[in-house]
Amino acid sequence: MPSPTTRAAALLAAAIVPLLVAGCSSGSGTDNRAQADAVTVTDQWVKAADTGMSAAFARFTNDSDREVRLVDATGPAAARMEIHETVDANGSKTMRPKAGGLAIPAHGSVTLSPGGDHLMFLDLKAPLRTGSQTPITVKYADGSAATFTAQVRDFAGNKESYTPADSSAHGG
Repeated sequence: MPSPTTRAAALLAAAIVPLLVAGCSSGSGTDNRAQADAVTVTDQWVKAADTGMSAAFARFTNDSDREVRLVDATGPAAARMEIHETVDANGSKTMRPKAGGLAIPAHGSVTLSPGGDHLMFLDLKAPLRTGSQTPITVKYADGSAATFTAQVRDFAGNKESYTPADSSAHGG
């Protein structure tokens, strides 16, 4: 017959082990990686342009158990960049900054595409020539960041207009 101390230790172990196992399960939402480490960027490209504005497109895939939020983007090709959405305004498409950034769902993906969400290059510093590449750094809500390189491509479609609602939306 086990001693009272041995029985107490066995009961304590039986109570603790399920808690430890539950804390390690993948569905528990305990993914503590930086948001940038949870996201893979693929199919990235930038629209060729001589001056003014351009846009970058890509697929962002989040392999973590929690939503990831892209909140900013920068790159040497433009004075500033913004996360944009394209909306219908009185029968024509117009671009505007996407309030709150871009949410990438847990175990999901978001595709930035012409005519939809995109990374807007404002005030190009030099022409973006077809076949060249440019780095883009994206920043996430937790403060983490990642840089990827996008190829510049010709693209004549989607003639959206850029009509900001007010100049304060583009603080620079």
